[in-house]
Amino acid sequence: MIPETAMLLQEGAPILNDAGAAAIAVGLSALAAGYAERGIGSAAIGAIAEDDDLFVNGLILTVIPETLVILVLVVVFLVLFI
Repeated sequence: MIPETAMLLQEGAPILNDAGAAAIAVGLSALAAGYAERGIGSAAIGAIAEDDDLFVNGLILTVIPETLVILVLVVVFLVLFI
């Protein structure tokens, strides 16, 4: 058992500080965006291979999950620094 961890648990202090919670939030949102882009990207490439006119729609649909990560980063910066 790590003595510092035991001391934190005994004092009732939170295990994660603000920076640790922010890192987990950004990491999980990036993981979710990557998982979403996995399916969307392959479908968009398939649609573009069939019809070149679908390039803009495929590009927009591929970028949408990335906005989730940007939104989380903005929220984290607002919570941590304001």
